[in-house]
Amino acid sequence: MRVEDVYIDSIGTYLPTWVATEDAPGIGEYQLGEFTAAGLVGTYVAGDEPAVDMAVRAARNAIERSAADVAAIDAHVHGSVYYQVPEGAYAPGYILRELGAGNIPSFDVHQGCNGLLGALEVGIGQLTGAARRKNVLLTTASNFTTPLFNRWNDFGTSSIYSDGAAAAVANSTGGFVKVRSLNSGTLHEIEKWHRGEESLLPPRGEAAKHFNMGERSQYFVDNVMDFAQLFQTFFKFDLDVINESLSDADVTAAEISKVITINVDTRMVDQALLRPLGIPAERLCAEYGKKVGHSGGADIFLTLDHLARTGELQPGDNILMTSQGPGWICSAAVLTVVDLPSWSEA
Repeated sequence: MRVEDVYIDSIGTYLPTWVATEDAPGIGEYQLGEFTAAGLVGTYVAGDEPAVDMAVRAARNAIERSAADVAAIDAHVHGSVYYQVPEGAYAPGYILRELGAGNIPSFDVHQGCNGLLGALEVGIGQLTGAARRKNVLLTTASNFTTPLFNRWNDFGTSSIYSDGAAAAVANSTGGFVKVRSLNSGTLHEIEKWHRGEESLLPPRGEAAKHFNMGERSQYFVDNVMDFAQLFQTFFKFDLDVINESLSDADVTAAEISKVITINVDTRMVDQALLRPLGIPAERLCAEYGKKVGHSGGADIFLTLDHLARTGELQPGDNILMTSQGPGWICSAAVLTVVDLPSWSEA
């Protein structure tokens, strides 16, 4: 969809304690070598800090940087990743109460690692649709610190899962970047890739099961669709979504100054995304993300914040942002830099 009069006014972030890959528990020399070859040097670990508390920290940072104070926030969209609050509780309600926000509309978007682009898509509707909101708070956070999950081993060697949070304030009046377009889709043909053979029934008293996405993925490859067909299928789908956003923004791939993706092995991104689009590899903004790790739905806004803070953006830069999530979801947005934000360190 083509987007008019929607801006990102500010970004807020929070990252806990950094752990170097070489200090990771339980990985062997081969796996360490694979991480090193991919440039994945470390990740962030939150320990006992809940994801929603990290979301609150990031939201406060975003609001402090914004022209809008907390009283001016009139809608909230949260992108949930993994565990947020106990079953039956509501993560956005917790976040808004902690912030001292008004009794505003809130939405919980369960799109996993597509979290903030999914939240932004809902936020665009709030800003431009019948609701006509003025300032929408977007949040996402994750904490993968649990015995039921191994951030170092359960996802192969193309990514290391990270704890952390990101937030943004989107508005209809002005900000440091303008949203030109945003499109998304759901390739339900491969939905089982992230579900495997897991039961669809609620727990029946059995012990909690280790959440191993690698095992689910392997089941799909062994029983449903072979690896080569799987990757060909979802890469083509992702490229279609990306090209739709480029077209809606009236921007060609050659006019893209920066590319921001989720934090995975960049060799895969180069082969699957940059080369087919004809975008030079040096336009991929990935060095910061290699240190951060894959922080669920926060990746692309953590990188955008880093670029804005360190002066790596220039007015007029066109930015392609894309992220994916289980389902198989893909979103892509094109943004144009209006100016460096007041919180830039440049």
